[in-house]
Amino acid sequence: MGRLFGTDGVRGLANSDLTAELALDLSVAAAHVLGEAGAFDRSAGHRPVAVVGRDTRISGQFLEAAVVAGLSSAGVDVLLLGVLPTPGVAFLTDSLKADLGVVLSASHNPMPDNGIKFLSRGGVKLDDAIETAIEQRLREPWDRPIGGGVGRVSPYEEALADYTRHLVSTLGRQLGGIKVVLDCAHGAASRAGPLALRDAGAEVVAICAEPDGLNINDGCGSTHLDVLQSAVVTHGADVGFALDGDADRCLAVDHEGNVVDGDQLLAVLALAMRDAGTLRADTVVATVMSNLGFVQAMRREGVGVRQTKVGDRYVLEAMKAHSYTLGGEQSGHVIMSEHATTGDGILTALQVLHRMAERQQSLSSLAAVVHRLPQVLVNVPDVDKSRADDDAVLAAAVAEAEFELGDDGRVLLRPSGTEPLVRVMVEAGTAEQAGAIADRLADVVRERLSLS
Repeated sequence: MGRLFGTDGVRGLANSDLTAELALDLSVAAAHVLGEAGAFDRSAGHRPVAVVGRDTRISGQFLEAAVVAGLSSAGVDVLLLGVLPTPGVAFLTDSLKADLGVVLSASHNPMPDNGIKFLSRGGVKLDDAIETAIEQRLREPWDRPIGGGVGRVSPYEEALADYTRHLVSTLGRQLGGIKVVLDCAHGAASRAGPLALRDAGAEVVAICAEPDGLNINDGCGSTHLDVLQSAVVTHGADVGFALDGDADRCLAVDHEGNVVDGDQLLAVLALAMRDAGTLRADTVVATVMSNLGFVQAMRREGVGVRQTKVGDRYVLEAMKAHSYTLGGEQSGHVIMSEHATTGDGILTALQVLHRMAERQQSLSSLAAVVHRLPQVLVNVPDVDKSRADDDAVLAAAVAEAEFELGDDGRVLLRPSGTEPLVRVMVEAGTAEQAGAIADRLADVVRERLSLS
């Protein structure tokens, strides 16, 4: 069996790859591993407690039932949070002092997919060693508790109120006078998102906030910004935000309908936190895929940028290692460690709105600090990606391209983590130059790394 856990939990086609049986077995194994690893509170009289939340996919109902069955059969009490964003589950794992959190979501993936993500005490993701141990303990023989030893299951009715109250508490002012369109992707934030923004004082037009179990991410949300662009212009709104299915990421649209990506949002928040004195070491964490224009903008503003491999887990690792307070990705996954343990799309929207209110500026004006360089990405399939870092001819071609670009562009060759392909990314002063260099390098990759 191949590794089950990916970069963000276990994902797959619900009821095919990700079955009720697998969900139950993973939950039992997680309870055993975390319990034995000392992750559970073993103080006198304490029973281990887990919180379980999900997005709006219809498959989340049977997967939730399986997870609850697994945990309670292993002696863990379960609090059911219902439909709640991933960052909401993380927050409540911490605030309720639960020993374990479980999220049932496949984020921005299509509706037929689903996923299981485990969180340890404090609402943080499991490290690789714990995930490996859980896989190794799947379906092992074990002594089952009986009688009063099995777990209790009960709903936690205050989940939505607790989470939205926390979100609003992160603001230093009300947001009256700002009209916002919020695309909820028919997902986990369909109630929490509009509620939090309205409680903060904003005038909210909620769209794609009528989940039916089948329509999550369907032509809406952060992967289909055209819906939000049209709505912002139609409603004459000051700004629009688009969330994904589990609301751990956020992208934006300004009052004219122009897209504001994760790099630009990260820059807006970095400068806000720098001015407030809350940006640790005046440094923000980003990935190697961040636009060079973002890096240049931060340099001009005296803010350092620490870049990691692609993936929010690598951003989180760097933030934890150096106690940085802000990090994120171009995709809109922004982590503000003062308020959250994971990316939180609603929190991102609120903090950007706070900056707009504080400075009395439009989002387009604030985001203009970043002059994005044209970026071209070419995927080269059917190649031996393992040789990408060792081929001398390819290295020479990259060096030549970098010399040609100078300080006004960059080249990034990145082997895919899951497919036999190499991604060629080029940024340059013009789209034409970026495209020409990317195509030239892609040809070299095909010639040098071909599998045939």
